[in-house]
Amino acid sequence: MNGQGKTNLLDAIYLLSFTKSAFTATDSQNITHGEEMSLVQGEYEDDAQPLAISCGLKRGVKKTFRRGPKDYKRLIDHIGLIPLVMVCPQDNQLIEEGSDERRRFMDVVISQQDKTYLEHLTRYNAILKQRNALLRQLSNNDSSLSSNSDSGLLEVFELQMLEPAQYIYQARTRFIETFVPFFQEMYAAISGGKEQVKLQYISQLQTRNLEEAFRNTRSRDLILGWTSQGIHKDELEMLITDNGETYPLKRVASQGQQKTFLLAMKLAQAVYLTSNSPQADPILLLDDIFDKLDSERVERIVRLVQSDRFGQIFITDTDRQHLTSIVQPDASAKIFYVENGQITQ
Repeated sequence: MNGQGKTNLLDAIYLLSFTKSAFTATDSQNITHGEEMSLVQGEYEDDAQPLAISCGLKRGVKKTFRRGPKDYKRLIDHIGLIPLVMVCPQDNQLIEEGSDERRRFMDVVISQQDKTYLEHLTRYNAILKQRNALLRQLSNNDSSLSSNSDSGLLEVFELQMLEPAQYIYQARTRFIETFVPFFQEMYAAISGGKEQVKLQYISQLQTRNLEEAFRNTRSRDLILGWTSQGIHKDELEMLITDNGETYPLKRVASQGQQKTFLLAMKLAQAVYLTSNSPQADPILLLDDIFDKLDSERVERIVRLVQSDRFGQIFITDTDRQHLTSIVQPDASAKIFYVENGQITQ
């Protein structure tokens, strides 16, 4: 039934891959009301050796994340060790919300197989935050950029942003070139080839020199109070073809088409990670994904994820008979019942 803890279970698995919840930005929200701490532990098996991962949370204390008996000094060092893809109803934010959600999608995928990318992204965002803070400070003080010291400090931030920005732009470009064929293959498999879809990466760096763009927009950025140029303005356009014309997905697609688009993106993410990280197939979490999909598309999805292109899969559903009919053909499948946070088979 709803509200029993199925999604909490998947989120716990997600947390052990990404060091944070898929749904809450504040760690303390993952502690049960009235309790002082929580502990999530997972034991993983692979061809090499068993792997134990744990995350401890305590109110008012920095969280601990551990691989075996040792704590991580940097959480980013864990990202990519246990590749994972999660599909859930909140994915519609990729369509409904702003470009930051779509950039985050690219960042999550690339970071799982490119640690340098994650380091550059962290560095870029930290410097961007500093530049924006200086712009707001100058704007609040009604300052102009006539001061050599103010202009010089902005230039220092800009120069520090150039290298990570270029790396991120090139990595995103390569990712989209490799990812789009997987995505279109997954969409065709789910939809039965009924529609044509596209993903298009848009970046300011495709048409301009970033160092020059920073310099030319300093005065405008001072008025705005934030940085208007850079890879933090990148966009991933979602497009669908209707009667030979291409339109934004959000404007013309039905709910079923949007759901198919998002599922294709996430399944393509799993295939992409497998092709780029052959040492470990990503875990696939499918949370309540069958709503708003016709029976033919559901059947195609099930056949697709049961193929040898995907690793271990967790599926949640509120309809026991429906779920049983989906997984019965697979002898290795197991069905568990979740009630009031307790799991039984």
